[in-house]
Amino acid sequence: MGDCGPKETIFLYIKDKKSCLKALLGAKYKESCPIETNFLSLTQELKDLDLIRGLYSKYKDRDAVWLVPLVIAATARILDYYLWLLRSGRGIPKCDDTTWYLNYANNLLANLRNGLDIDDTLYFGYNILLSFLLAVFRDPAAVVFIQGLVAGFSVILVYKIARLLFTKTTAIIASLFYIGAWDITLWATYLLSDSFFVSLLLLTVYSLLMALETGSRKYRLLFLAAAGYLVIFRPTGIPIVAVLVPYIIYRLPRPAVAAFLARYRLALGGLAAILTAGGAYLYWSGAFDPFIASFRLNVLKVLYTVYARGFIYDYSHPRDLHFFPNLTVDVADSPVLSFLVNNWDDVSTLYLMRAVAFLGHWVWKIDFGTPGGAWTFLANIWPAALFVVGTAAAIAEHRISRAAPLWLIVLAVFIFCTFLFIDWMYRYRLPAIPFIAIVAAYGADRLIRMAMNTRLIPHGKR
Repeated sequence: MGDCGPKETIFLYIKDKKSCLKALLGAKYKESCPIETNFLSLTQELKDLDLIRGLYSKYKDRDAVWLVPLVIAATARILDYYLWLLRSGRGIPKCDDTTWYLNYANNLLANLRNGLDIDDTLYFGYNILLSFLLAVFRDPAAVVFIQGLVAGFSVILVYKIARLLFTKTTAIIASLFYIGAWDITLWATYLLSDSFFVSLLLLTVYSLLMALETGSRKYRLLFLAAAGYLVIFRPTGIPIVAVLVPYIIYRLPRPAVAAFLARYRLALGGLAAILTAGGAYLYWSGAFDPFIASFRLNVLKVLYTVYARGFIYDYSHPRDLHFFPNLTVDVADSPVLSFLVNNWDDVSTLYLMRAVAFLGHWVWKIDFGTPGGAWTFLANIWPAALFVVGTAAAIAEHRISRAAPLWLIVLAVFIFCTFLFIDWMYRYRLPAIPFIAIVAAYGADRLIRMAMNTRLIPHGKR
């Protein structure tokens, strides 16, 4: 190529670097000083940029590069709100359920006995955890602080699940959605079972996916432990684990399942017989009477104070369904079945209204008559829109079967809220939020890639 002077060497080097420093060269060497006097400094800058690019190329694919700032951001957001509550004098938020949990935990620590009431039984997992934390830290505010830390670090599980099922871009966006979700921050500062439950649910899903993907025994054991604890942690865990069972059966190799059942058929049959006999004995001996009585009482309470009044939420709302219910008990001597059959049309309408209300309070305030109302609608609808886009993309790209737990959990929470009620502050919707965030993030990822491809095509790039 011949001998090149300093000036030619600079431009050849820049051309070899795909002109990434062209702007720098133009800005730095439009000065009147001779280029030779600046050559050494420019060469050093080029080396520094090469070093930066090398470090980026080396570490950009390591999850820790993204997880560290994400964990810091998630934890800082939650603890900042927590500390603001303490500094402002408000203290940690309290509600009736908080008082019940605290009283129960203190009684459990004092008497070391657990009751058989429905709340004692179905919240046994959380009651034990809260009692342990109070025994160690004494102060409820300290328990909430730990809860906030756990919720912040749970962004790691959101990232890992999204990364495992989709792409790194989806994982990063999903983590940002999780951090930005006010529900996550809000309920992490309440002394309730919800925040810990979400973290446990994320751990259950992650260990399940890893067990199926890797076949690792440690992940299988971790899933069994997490899922078992999820069932007894709070009632919502029961339908969530129930909807995951068909997915597990679908993902397991048929020969392996058949071989397992054949090998352990006697042990499984014996275990089923023992559980059946034990359950029958406890039932007929009256040990379950407190549980059954409290269960019936709660069912009738929901039936006559929520269903019969046409409540969408657990409190009266202007959009409630006003009707005159038929309370005749004439179907199988069951008040519940009789109510559902005799009022099926109104109940169906109520379910439809709750399905709409699942999106948020904003659905009752839609106003397309003003520009502000239209913009407010767009600001509220975008998570649902991205969720739909993510669902469609997962179906089109044949990812839906592998990532089915995301939709199954959202469905379980949706059905739970629709058939029971939606609490006014949407606390019962909380377990679905991280999984809605992951699907919505995948929708955002697809839209971003589509926009980038559309932009590159006119320039002849594929």
